[in-house]
Amino acid sequence: DGALHLAFSVLLYRETDNGREFLMQQRALGKYHSGGLWTNTCCSHPRQGESMEQAGIRRLGEEMGISGVSQLEDIATFLYRAELDNQLVEHELDHILVACVSELGIEPNSSEVMGYRWWPQAELEQAVDSDPEQFTAWFPQVLARTLVR
Repeated sequence: DGALHLAFSVLLYRETDNGREFLMQQRALGKYHSGGLWTNTCCSHPRQGESMEQAGIRRLGEEMGISGVSQLEDIATFLYRAELDNQLVEHELDHILVACVSELGIEPNSSEVMGYRWWPQAELEQAVDSDPEQFTAWFPQVLARTLVR
């Protein structure tokens, strides 16, 4: 119904000889909204009594099968409202949680994720600009706020 609620978006990145790369996921087609679209590493909503960081670490495990991240940095928040598929309205105060990582074991949950990739920053920025419909409604704001830090 579009009620405002708390959310978080985790975006993991790594530094390579060729520059920064972001770990992106392609949402499973069976997700309740935005199936098949590319987005940040994982996202969800905190449970009652759970900090944003705890929630982000939990969802990294649940969605991406990642257990090697012990700390996330809450770098920004933004408010957005979007009318999505399935007649769903998202109205969220979204916290952006980031971490720089090196070696990761990644075993995505197939009911959550249909694909993933490390996306070089310049290519990702170009794709968001030239083909935004392949990304979730919130991702361009997550990326923009991550790049300015």
